[in-house]
Amino acid sequence: MSRYRGRFAPTPSGPLHFGSLVAALASFLDARRAGGQWLLRIENIDPPRCPPGAAETILHQLEAFGLHWDGPVHWQHERDAAYQAALDTLVDRGLAYPCSCSRKQWRDHALYPGWCRDGPREPGGPVAWRLRSDLGLRPIAWQDRLFDEQRFDPAALGDVVLKRKDGLWAYQLAVAVDDADQGITDVVRGFDLLDNTPWQRQLQHALGLPHPRYLHLPLIMGDDGQKLSKQNLAPPLPREDDAVRPLLHRALTALDQRPPAELATAPVADQLARAISAWDAGRIHPHPERSATGARH
Repeated sequence: MSRYRGRFAPTPSGPLHFGSLVAALASFLDARRAGGQWLLRIENIDPPRCPPGAAETILHQLEAFGLHWDGPVHWQHERDAAYQAALDTLVDRGLAYPCSCSRKQWRDHALYPGWCRDGPREPGGPVAWRLRSDLGLRPIAWQDRLFDEQRFDPAALGDVVLKRKDGLWAYQLAVAVDDADQGITDVVRGFDLLDNTPWQRQLQHALGLPHPRYLHLPLIMGDDGQKLSKQNLAPPLPREDDAVRPLLHRALTALDQRPPAELATAPVADQLARAISAWDAGRIHPHPERSATGARH
């Protein structure tokens, strides 16, 4: 087994859809082709967005497509102590601060202006915790495996929230801590998360955490030109075998893997076996968007 450790990390705000399948499949194939591990993390740090039963539905959908993960499922709602320890470290290093501002107060600004960097404007009220994006490692640069060199100044993206006023943890801190704790070496995910990477790398640097390699995938667009998403009511993945087989073949086609036409109705195990042996991330065309049939926008 190689040192490669990948992961799929859905938010259980609803069932997986075709865009989710493409992302899960790419991360699965990348790990299996490398002889590595593929882990599953359920990112349920925002309970109001996670209806009962959604996480279990996701597990069943992955199993229906033959995407079996290694080890136990990693649940973010159990990780409060780890996130708090990371935030405490950032506060001690002067890289995180309490913010009392509401979105309404800074609505005339493209980014949060950093008004609370020297202390909350409204002491005694509820506060969120933000990252000092103007401090620490700048600029952030990395070599994306598909989209080549990326370079961002985190300060131009603003002071991202790490912990919300309601006490819930925000995505950027949680994902940076979890990727490190799970030993993730390779992150394969959608292009819509590419501009989240600068904050995550800044957090990794500030906390002394390793930097994974990144492969961002073209987004799958619907017939209406919008990204397939739960918010846009993308249809959920089926679990019936006769519907799963051709959809898996479509997902491989969307990833530019050129699966043989005769495998379109083959059992899932046969399709995946061939896909693992033939997986080549270099075949994926580096275009940010494509349709569910694989055509580029």
